[in-house]
Amino acid sequence: SLVSRKRREFIGMPAPPGYVPGVGRGATGFTTRSDIGPAREADDAPDERHMPPPKKPAHDDDEKGEDENLNDANYDEFSGYGGSLCTRDPYEKDDEEADRIYSSVDDRMDERRREHRERRFREEMEKFRKERPKIQQQFVDLKRDLALVSEDEWLSLPEVGDARNKRQRNPRAEKFTPAPDSLLAKGLSAGQTTAQVDLREQLQGGIATPWGGASTSSAGGADIDMKKIGQARTSLMDIKLTQAADSVTGQTVVDPMGYLTDLNSVIPQHGADINDVKKARLLLKSVRESNLKHPPAWIASARLEELTGKMQEARNLIMRGAEECPRSEDIWMEASRLIPADQARAVVAQGINHLPQSVRLWVRAAELESEPKRKRRVFRKALEQVPSSVRLWKLAVELEEPEDARVMLRRAVECCPTSVDLWLALAKLETYETARSVLNQARDNVPTDRLIWITAAKLEEAHKNLPMVGKIIDRAVAALQVAGVEINRDLWLKDAEECESSGSMETARAIVRTVVGHGIDEPDRKRQWLTDAEGFTAREAFECARAVYAKLIAAFPAKKSVWLAAAHFEKNHGTREALESLLVNAVSKCPTAEALWLMGAKSKWLADDIPGARYILANAFKANPNSEEIWLAAVRLESENNDFERARKLLLRARNQASTARVWMKSARLEWCLGELEQAKALLNEGLRAYPQFDKMWMMLGQIAEQEGNVEAARAAYNEGIQRCRQSVPLWLLLARLEMGQATRARSILERARVNNPRVPQLWLEAVRTELKSGQPQMAAATMSRALQQCPTAGQLWAEAIFMEARPQRRAKSVDATKKCEHDPHVLLAVGRLFWCERQINKARDWFQRAVKLDSDFGDAWANWRRFELQHGTEDQQRRVAALCEAAEPRHGELWCSVSKVPSNWRLRTAKLLDLVAEKVATPT
Repeated sequence: SLVSRKRREFIGMPAPPGYVPGVGRGATGFTTRSDIGPAREADDAPDERHMPPPKKPAHDDDEKGEDENLNDANYDEFSGYGGSLCTRDPYEKDDEEADRIYSSVDDRMDERRREHRERRFREEMEKFRKERPKIQQQFVDLKRDLALVSEDEWLSLPEVGDARNKRQRNPRAEKFTPAPDSLLAKGLSAGQTTAQVDLREQLQGGIATPWGGASTSSAGGADIDMKKIGQARTSLMDIKLTQAADSVTGQTVVDPMGYLTDLNSVIPQHGADINDVKKARLLLKSVRESNLKHPPAWIASARLEELTGKMQEARNLIMRGAEECPRSEDIWMEASRLIPADQARAVVAQGINHLPQSVRLWVRAAELESEPKRKRRVFRKALEQVPSSVRLWKLAVELEEPEDARVMLRRAVECCPTSVDLWLALAKLETYETARSVLNQARDNVPTDRLIWITAAKLEEAHKNLPMVGKIIDRAVAALQVAGVEINRDLWLKDAEECESSGSMETARAIVRTVVGHGIDEPDRKRQWLTDAEGFTAREAFECARAVYAKLIAAFPAKKSVWLAAAHFEKNHGTREALESLLVNAVSKCPTAEALWLMGAKSKWLADDIPGARYILANAFKANPNSEEIWLAAVRLESENNDFERARKLLLRARNQASTARVWMKSARLEWCLGELEQAKALLNEGLRAYPQFDKMWMMLGQIAEQEGNVEAARAAYNEGIQRCRQSVPLWLLLARLEMGQATRARSILERARVNNPRVPQLWLEAVRTELKSGQPQMAAATMSRALQQCPTAGQLWAEAIFMEARPQRRAKSVDATKKCEHDPHVLLAVGRLFWCERQINKARDWFQRAVKLDSDFGDAWANWRRFELQHGTEDQQRRVAALCEAAEPRHGELWCSVSKVPSNWRLRTAKLLDLVAEKVATPT
C-alpha cells in the first residue's frame, strides 16, 4: 500500500542542473532563456533558482517514524493528520513570510482576548481564595482587633511556657579543675621512648618498675622539675612588677596584690566589638592618609583611641593632627582636652600663636588657670586680640570688682555697641542719672530690643517714679512698631511675669495693660483675657492676673461673669479690703447681680461687721425687691447673730412678698432648729398646700415625725410625698431606712424605687447596704453585681464594691474602679482609704489630695483626710487640711450632710463641722 511503500531517497532533493524530466524514456523537453540564464563557464556558481535548500539535522529512524505517522488513528476529519506532512520539505522565504503573517494574526487575536482572559483569571483566583483563603487572611480580623488592646492588657498576657525538659532548662555548669603539675609531667613523659636501660631496671630485672608512681627517665636522662618551673614563673612576675615601678619616687604605680584581679586595667572601656574597632581604625587611617589636612579625621581617630582606653595613642594622634592642621580651632580644643592639665597650657598657648583670634582658645586658656589673677590676665590679653567678642567681655567683667567692672563695661559697650547685655549690665552698676543716660545710648545703638525699654521702666519704678513706668512701656511698643519689630504678645507677657518675680510690680502691670490686647480680635477679647488671667493665676503671677482682670472690667463693665471671676480671684488671692472695694464697684455696674451683693454681705459678716452686712443687704433689697436669695441671706445673717425674732419677721415678709417653696422650707427649718416642732409642722403643712411637688418639705415633715417617735406619721408623710414626687430619690431612701427593721419591706420599697427611677446609683447602693445589714453577704454581692451592670460608671458603687472584697482582692478591684471612674471623687476617696488601711501613708495622702482637688465641695473627702492627718500627720499638716476645708466650704457628701443637717448643728461653721464629721469617720480595716 501507499503507507507501507518505502520512500525514495531522491524525493525532496533538488534536481541536478540541466535535468529534463522523462529524458530517459525518450521524452523531449524545451528550454527557455530563463532556464538557461546568462552565459557562464562550467565552474560558475549555479543559478539562484536552483540553490539547494538548507540542510536539516539528521533524525533517528524512530523520529522519522514519529514525524511521518500516517496511521488512521492519527487522522482527524477536520484538522487532518496529527503530524506535519511538510516536515522534510524545504523552508523557503514564502514559508517564512506566511509564518510571520500567521504569527501576527495570532498575536492580534490573543491581544483581543487578553482582557477577558485576565478578568476570568482574577475571578477564578478570588473564588479560589474565598474557598481556600491563606493563613494570613484568616487572621486579618484578629490582628485588626489588636489595635484595641491597651498597654496594661498587653503586659498582663502570660508569658509563654518553656517547653524544654528540666535538664535543658537548668543545664549543669561544666566544672574545670586545674591539673596538678605531677599530672602534666606524667602526661609529658607518657609518649616518650627511652634509648637506654635505667640502672634501677637492671637491678630489678626488667623494664617495668615494681613500685607504682615512679616516673620513667626521659630521653636525655633528666627529670622535669615542676618546682623550678613555678619558681621561674614567680620570678618573671616579679620582674614585670619591678618594671612597672616609678623610677623617680621608687614607689610602684601598680598594686602587686591586686595586679591579677584588677580587671579594669585590661577590660576596654567601650561596648563595641573589637572587630568593629579595628575596622574603624583602618578606615580612619585611610582617611588621614588620603588627606592629611582634614581635621575631623584626626579628631575622630583620637577619640576612637580614647574610647578604647589608649590615651597615649590618642594624644600622639591629636598632636600630629595639630602639626598637620595648625589653623584648626577644633583640633587645638581637642588636644587641650586630651593632654594632661600641666601640659595643656603649653598646647593652648601654641594654638593661640597660630589662631590669635580664636575666642574658644582664649576661654580654654583661662579655664586652665586656677588663680583669679592669672585668669584676669588671660582675658585682658584676649581682649587685646579680640576686642569685639561679647563673650570675652562678659567673662572678664565677672572676675572684676564693681569699680573695675564699671570701667571695663564702659570700654565694652564702645567695642560692642550692639550687645544689649553689656548695656544693661553697665546700667545696673551706674547711678540713677547715669543709668538713664546709658539706657538712652543703648536705645540709640539697639533700637529694636524690648529689654532696654523694660529695664528703663524698672529703673524708674525702683526710684519711685511710677507715672513714668506706663509712659515708657507705651513708648516702647510704639517705637518698636515704627522700627518694624513685631510685637510678640506671648514674649511680652512672659517678660511681665519675670518683672513680677523680680519685684517690679508696676512694670508688670504696665506691660500687661499695654500688650494684653495686642493682636486679639474684638469678639475673642473676653475669652482670651479670661484664659490669660487663669494662666497667670496658675503660675502664681497674681499681679499680672489682677491687671488682666482690671482690663476686663474696663472693657466689659456690665458683664456679670467678669465681675464674678474678678471677685473670686480677690477672694482666693487678695485681701478682704480689695474684695470689698471690687464688689462695691461691681454692684454699682451690675445692680441686679444677686451673687455680687451676697458676696459683699458675706465678706462683711465673716469680718464680724454685722451693720455693714445689713447695709449691703438693704441696698440689695432696693435693687432686687423680690429676690429669694437676698431674703434668705438676710434671714441667715440675723439667725447667726441670735436675732431670731427679726429673722422670723423677715421670713414672714418674704412669704408674703416673695412666696416660694424654698422660703416656706427655710421658715419651717428655722422653727425646727429652734425646737418649735408644732410651729414647724404647721408651716410645712401650709407650704405643702401651696407647693405639693416640693419634696424637701415632705422629707422634713417625715423627719420631724421620726424625731417625735411617731413612725406611722413619718411613714404616711413619706408615702404621700412619694405619691406626689415619684422621682425624688431622697424620699425613697428615707422610707426604705424607716423600714430597715423589716428587710422584706425595705427590699420591696427599693425595688419600687428602681422601677420609678432606673439606673440611679444611690438606690442600688442602699439595696446593697440593706442586704449587708440584714446579714446576707451573698445577696449583697449579687445585688452589687447587678448594680454595676446597670450603672457601670457609678463611683459610689465602685467605692462600696472595693471594701466588700476580701483584703487580697481589694487592690485589683480598685484598679477596675479607677479604669471605669477615673475622675470620680468617691473612687479616689476609696483608693485613699485603701492605702490608709495598708498603712501606705504618703500614697493615701496623695489620693486624698486628688479627691478634694477634683471636687472641693465633697465634704466626705475632707473629713476622711482630716481623720487621716489626725492619726498620721503632723500639726502643720492638720492645720493645713482645716484651712483648706474652711476656704472650700463643702456642702455635700453623705456623711457630711448626716452631720450638718442635724438641727443642733445648724449654726456651726465649716471648721467645727469638719471635726464633728471626722470623728464619725471609721478607720478602714
